[in-house]
Amino acid sequence: MAAPLISCQKITKTFGLVPVFRDLDFAVAEGDRIGIIGPNGAGKSTLLKIIAGLEHADSGDVISRRGLRTAYVPQADHFPSGLSIRQVLEASIGSPNHASDLGSVEEMLGRAGFPDAGTPAAKLSGGWKKRLAIAAALIKKPDLLLLDEPTNHLDLEGIEWLEEIVTSGQTAYAVISHDRYFLENACRKTIEISRVYPNGSFIVDGGYGEYMRRKAEFLEGQNSQLAGLANKLRYETEWLARGAQARSTKQQARIKSAHTLRQNVDDAKDRNRKLEIEMQFSASNRKTKRLIELDHVSKTMGTKRLFTDLSFQLGPGMRLGLSGPNGSGKSTLLKILQKILPPDTGTVFQADQLKIVYFDQHREDIPGTMTVRRAMSEDSDTVRAGERSVHVATWAKQFGFRHEQLETTVDRLSGGERARLLLARLLRQPADVLILDEPTNDLDIDTLEVLEESLCGFPGALVLVTHDRYLMDRVSTGILGLNGSGAHGFFADYSQFVDFIHASADNTPTAPVKKTTTTSTPAAPRRTTGKKLSYMEQREWDQMELSIMNAEEALASAQQTAADPSIASSSMRLQEACLAVDAAQNKVDTLYARWAELEAKLKEEP
Repeated sequence: MAAPLISCQKITKTFGLVPVFRDLDFAVAEGDRIGIIGPNGAGKSTLLKIIAGLEHADSGDVISRRGLRTAYVPQADHFPSGLSIRQVLEASIGSPNHASDLGSVEEMLGRAGFPDAGTPAAKLSGGWKKRLAIAAALIKKPDLLLLDEPTNHLDLEGIEWLEEIVTSGQTAYAVISHDRYFLENACRKTIEISRVYPNGSFIVDGGYGEYMRRKAEFLEGQNSQLAGLANKLRYETEWLARGAQARSTKQQARIKSAHTLRQNVDDAKDRNRKLEIEMQFSASNRKTKRLIELDHVSKTMGTKRLFTDLSFQLGPGMRLGLSGPNGSGKSTLLKILQKILPPDTGTVFQADQLKIVYFDQHREDIPGTMTVRRAMSEDSDTVRAGERSVHVATWAKQFGFRHEQLETTVDRLSGGERARLLLARLLRQPADVLILDEPTNDLDIDTLEVLEESLCGFPGALVLVTHDRYLMDRVSTGILGLNGSGAHGFFADYSQFVDFIHASADNTPTAPVKKTTTTSTPAAPRRTTGKKLSYMEQREWDQMELSIMNAEEALASAQQTAADPSIASSSMRLQEACLAVDAAQNKVDTLYARWAELEAKLKEEP
């Protein structure tokens, strides 16, 4: 067994009257790769600060190995004013006078991928600031690295860099994250901090997948145990109701035991009570098939070409993921979709009186002194959400806020609670198109799962920008990828987009982008090296994307016709509509099978 670096024994931390955790046992050993998860407000960040020595537990012991070197990277990144990237790293070492120290700086600059070490740290984007903060921690050569939500501001390349740099070294680390792919790839132990467990935590040797399996087993056993306790309590309560007399020591003990049992059952029920969160995006239910269309749009910022000849259409039911490195033009494209920013060339069409709801990654600044009640509804106790009106307490409950939290000021909320508050304000507005720019930052996994279900059920169009790879795969019907060098492509899933980014980094030629003309986005057929197709097969391959899209549009139209209530009144018309759906589905399936056949042929060795 590896030697422990730090051990937390029966530690308790309370804010106000509410304990964030109680009697928590937690240890980190040499070589540990720990992922820390849990609901918002469970005390994950507080625990990390206690381990780092930045806060003290109210009770319990924190025992660390003598001479332990710990490096802590908080959620927010701040650097001394006026320092360059190089100077930040040098300051982290202390006095880099020796050649070995200077060599460490150069090595870390290379490993972190900074193109210009003289760039002022304050001018870096959020993703590059996070890289610098992690690099500045690692250059200290710590025994224990503590990371609080490091993936929040990293793009795909940055997350992959983080996974590689922490897993390739010998440094033990504990990282708070809600990125489920990162937890699976980079962690060999998972610890959930939650009051649902009797001792406040649940520890599993394994990544996120193993944690999910073991948690399901634990909760099933706990529910069975609770059912047994409840049955026993029912029996004891009936005995007490019969007027048991405390004539003997044995009866006195039984009465005391019954009251203890009732307290245990109440505690178990309280622990098992889940935070119920409901999210339902208000849709306008507009029937227009073409909500937004971009036709041969190009945009350059300064001397940097972001994208060229970009064409696609958004319609109801389409959920388009937008992904690319930081600075590739995602935010610019979102502004073009909203007609906030004009394209250099090409046209942008919007349906008449189009209702767009936009969630900005920088988020609106709600005054810290404002209460949750007033943030939900500025001037009354009623919230108008789409076509309905609900009491502010009911609306707040849907987003996980208890009644007693209505008078809590915003500055006392956790990051996740603020994110839920912003979503609650956003969801009041009906929308034809939702544009969400990094909506997942600070949300815990339970809330993410609710958000996923809500987005999948939204009947309008959705454009989603997120670095949460799991969410992107779960929600998107297709992905538009920007590579940061002016090229773009449409992909069926995140893995195809990753191939595109890696090919761009390797300067591998990519297929020219084709115009997208429908409301769905299948994977764009990509020309790969290998055996050449015949002339007729090449023509078929070149038209495959358009053929699939047209076939899927025909299928959607057939399904809409079959769902028309007026059709159901005639058995003959209903039968014809169902046959049309089957025929359209068969065509889509045939085209996908042919696409796979041609792609396999392209990949054959010449």
